[in-house]
Amino acid sequence: MFHQDLYYEDQGRGPALLFLHGWGTSSRVWNAQLPEFVRDHRVVTVDWRGCGRSARPAGGNDTATVVADTLGLLDALEIGQAVLIGSSIGATFATELALRHPERVSRVVAVDGPSYWPSTGMPLEKLASGLRDDRAATLAGWVPNWYAPGTSGALIDWTVRQILDAGPYIDAHILEAGTYDPRPSLPSLKVPVSYVHGELDAEIPLEVPETCASLVPDATLTVVRGSGHMPQQERPAEFNAALRAVL
Repeated sequence: MFHQDLYYEDQGRGPALLFLHGWGTSSRVWNAQLPEFVRDHRVVTVDWRGCGRSARPAGGNDTATVVADTLGLLDALEIGQAVLIGSSIGATFATELALRHPERVSRVVAVDGPSYWPSTGMPLEKLASGLRDDRAATLAGWVPNWYAPGTSGALIDWTVRQILDAGPYIDAHILEAGTYDPRPSLPSLKVPVSYVHGELDAEIPLEVPETCASLVPDATLTVVRGSGHMPQQERPAEFNAALRAVL
């Protein structure tokens, strides 16, 4: 099903959950969550623009437009309010939607969100250049770092394939991240936030959700032991239990 060239799936009944995937991947990263939560929730997954089965437009690959797309999807599905569960940059989109339209968000669950970290010294220009010059090799060298040691090669390879299938225009998000810092806005957030973070995340260290949780009123932080940047895939049972607890 499509809305404004976005692919989404809408299953189940109950309180609405909207899952937002991370950079370059797709809504398939939530496959281990769907059977668990569709039993008692209305579960919506979406491939945001440029990724998965959605369109790959050259324009609009920025946070503001993805947030607007997400809000438009909620409107089209007549969902007045939802819990937003965002992985990696999906957590940025969820947080920004909550800041701009708090009446539409009942809770944000930020899963290994980058927050301010990319703007504090990550080599974003070098990464963007590598993606432009040799996308396959750059991803083959970078994506394994997303996962904890011992993660199956099959999962890493599948992640790389998803990103290779995404459009090149999403690289604009990487450069935009170089100037993004939500910390000044977090104390004014009117929506409860639950941070869920992989203990062994080598991309976004634990100090990031710890810092953010200290700024958001009544925020919580759950650490998924033994997991890297993608706990919903690396430790699905533990992640699902953590998500159940915060819901």
